[in-house]
Amino acid sequence: MDNMNTTSDITPPSIRFVIPYFGAWPFWMDFFLAGCARNPDIDWLFFTDCGVPEIAPANVQFIEMPYPDYCDLVSEKLNIDFHPVNPYKLCDIKPALGYIHAEHLAGYDFWAFGDIDVVYGDLRRYFSSARLSEKDLFATHVRRISGHLCLLRNTATMREAFKLIPNWQERYADQAHQALDEGAFSRLFVRHKNWPEPLRRFAARFNKWARRSEFIESHSTFSILPDGQRVVPERWFLQDGRLTNSALGEQELPYLHFLAWKNQHWQGVAAEQLRGPEQLAQRSSWQVSDIGWREIG
Repeated sequence: MDNMNTTSDITPPSIRFVIPYFGAWPFWMDFFLAGCARNPDIDWLFFTDCGVPEIAPANVQFIEMPYPDYCDLVSEKLNIDFHPVNPYKLCDIKPALGYIHAEHLAGYDFWAFGDIDVVYGDLRRYFSSARLSEKDLFATHVRRISGHLCLLRNTATMREAFKLIPNWQERYADQAHQALDEGAFSRLFVRHKNWPEPLRRFAARFNKWARRSEFIESHSTFSILPDGQRVVPERWFLQDGRLTNSALGEQELPYLHFLAWKNQHWQGVAAEQLRGPEQLAQRSSWQVSDIGWREIG
């Protein structure tokens, strides 16, 4: 079933992504930013030491700071000692970003956290006004928070929900990455995930956090076929703003999370080979697969 909502939006709720990212921009950054540009009424805010890309669209803003200074900021806001050596630890604090950066979210209806190993399709068609009016949290997997993209209503309740993670102060301060965004934070909303689906859904009716959240598979990393099989599509296609893949045919999808290709196929391959023809990211149509980006045809 196609989950893309076609309801006409008159005044869509405002959305701002908050993404801390330190080190060096990946070779696919132009494709990420092109996806942001195709969603001009959604905003992105980066905290980074990577510099400001020359091709950044107007709806993507950057606050430049050294990584140690960002860790000092997090430590102050959360009243903990947060100074991880490896910036990958930042994934753990994704659920707290709305609280940490509340002043940068003033006036927005929703805030979001996510990754940059993604390519966006038409996010507004998926996260329509009608859809966003019904819940306070929107995850794009069925039984866990999707760390690569999750929307939360910009209220004090949702900005502070991370504080319900057991021992969150100690776990945030721990140097080790614990996948708290997709693990412990998920369990506030999705409980008994290994129970049979009908029983799990019945139990969720008595969980106030579950009642105000949406967990629907958007097929961003894997695609779930009608027979229940989980597959990695061979190819994804962007054609005049419509993002589809080879596994689901013409079903339009909100975004691609290319984790499997990044980790399994692109290691050791020259960035120039993976990026495809020059300026391909700025074109209206292309395809991407385990060999990188290419023209359609």
